Amino acid sequence: MQSLKERMQEDMKSFMRAKNQTSLNALRLILAAVKQFEVDNRIPVDDQQMLVILDKLAKQRRESITQFEQANRQDLIEKERFELDLIQSYLPAQLSEAEITQLIKDAIQSTQATSVKDMGKVMATIKPQTQGRADMSYVSGKIKELLCLTN
Repeated sequence: MQSLKERMQEDMKSFMRAKNQTSLNALRLILAAVKQFEVDNRIPVDDQQMLVILDKLAKQRRESITQFEQANRQDLIEKERFELDLIQSYLPAQLSEAEITQLIKDAIQSTQATSVKDMGKVMATIKPQTQGRADMSYVSGKIKELLCLTN
């Protein structure tokens, strides 16, 4: 089975052949971030690390969209949304709210968390299961909410 990085490189070649400059430029930005990670850490990325990188890039795009909406910059919003859609096409299917809630409840039970002070333990347990499949800021807020309910 092809790794995420190999799949992206194949897609880049396809975009070149199709002369799809918009997609090609967006994918080059993603691959540049991957290359930067490899250079900084002096290791080749595996699929798990790719998910972390893609998740970070998606979060950056969502934050940029919010800022551009406040500045009423429709041209930049469209560019960022396009890049976000491309990034998300490489991420696994997103978890539903019910699935996230169940994962958090299971993690709270397994770590025996009783208050917000135990949030780090719960987050450490759940992060590998949700990486790239859920917005981590949403997951964090949901953990706080559920831990507050247990008190």
